[in-house]
Order: sequence, then structure tokens, then C-alpha cells
Amino acid sequence: MSKTIVITGANRGIGYAMTKLCLARGDTVYALCRKSSADLNQLQATFKLTIIENIDVSTEFGINNAVVALKGITIDLLINNAGILRNESLNDLNAETITEQFHVNALAPLQVSHALLPNLTNGSKIALITSRMGSITDNTSGGRYGYRMSKAALNIAAMSLAQDLKADNIAVGIYHPGYVQTDMVNHSGDISSDLAAERLIGLMDNLSLVETGVFKHSNGETLPW
Repeated sequence: MSKTIVITGANRGIGYAMTKLCLARGDTVYALCRKSSADLNQLQATFKLTIIENIDVSTEFGINNAVVALKGITIDLLINNAGILRNESLNDLNAETITEQFHVNALAPLQVSHALLPNLTNGSKIALITSRMGSITDNTSGGRYGYRMSKAALNIAAMSLAQDLKADNIAVGIYHPGYVQTDMVNHSGDISSDLAAERLIGLMDNLSLVETGVFKHSNGETLPW
């Protein structure tokens, strides 16, 4: 049965790969992004794709644009995928980039989910693309202060969402995609965006209240907090 899916950061990387996969199997997809890409535009000519630009999820203006564009649309699956990576170390600490990552990686997914709650219904799902770098237990190498801190914050926000939405029968998935070959890491990952998308969408398809709020690797492994 086809679904109506909204994906943030859908113009490239994992977001684009998930968009492509969902469209190919017959879903209706709303691709949210700051600016579309040639690849995304090409998909629109063939599939049930609506591209919504000027969606900077870190701004009130961008979130309001999404709310207006999606008014009246019932969302089966909301995928909060948009994110950024900066690099701070103890010897090169940058409060501006740390704050920037908090806005985009942690606060924005929560605000987007909250803003689009009226579009969700009994049985809808919310997915948050996070990172195992947000795991406190798994941190054995240090560094990446802003990214690690923002993803840890996203994880706890996602857990609160999972608890708060149980009564509405809305399940929340918290997913580490793997080390993926995207622009974010200069394509130095160990799995492709297409493989990551296939794994992630498979987990989202099977998500239910039984596993709401569980932190999972795209390969199905449950990750430590």
C-alpha cells in the first residue's frame, strides 16, 4: 500500500536516496529542501514527487513554509533527515559552529515534528536520522564537539517524542544510517547512500509502538545511549 512521505534535506545524499527509493515503489513523496537539485528535478518528471523549496529547517520562516505547503496533507511518514557536520576539537573550539549544529541537528527536527503534528494521524510515524556519534557510551575517540552534542540532544528529544506520542499511536524511530558515502564526509564512508536508504526505509516500514524510541543502526543493531 502506497504511503505519503515527507523527507527533509531531500535534494542530496541519504535524503535523495530515500526519496528515489520511496518513489520507485509507488509512494507519494514531498521533498523538502533549501534548494532543489538536478537529480531531484529529474525524478519529478516521472514520479509522484512534490518538491518544496525554501525550507531551511533551522529558521521559523523555513518551517512555516513547510506548514503552508503541506496544509491538508495527511502524512504517513515524516523523515527528519536534514543535518550538518562541522569539525571542532579541544584545540580549535568554535562556539558558533557548535550552536549552528544544535539549531539544525537537534532543535530543527523537533520543531518540524511539532509544526507538522496536525498532519499526522493514528498510525503515522516519525523518523529521525541521527548518528551513533550522539552515543555517550560509544564515544571512545572524543572531538567533533558540536556534532556529538547536537546528535545526543536529538536522541533525547526523539525519546521524549516517542513517549509523548504513544497515546496517539504515532511511533518514533531513531536511526543511525551508518558511515555513508555522502558530501558530508567527502564520500569517504563505507556504504552507499542507496544501501543506507534501503536499510533505513526497511526499518521505518517495520516500525511500530513496540520499538518506538529505540536507537538503531540501519543494519538493525540496537545502539547504546
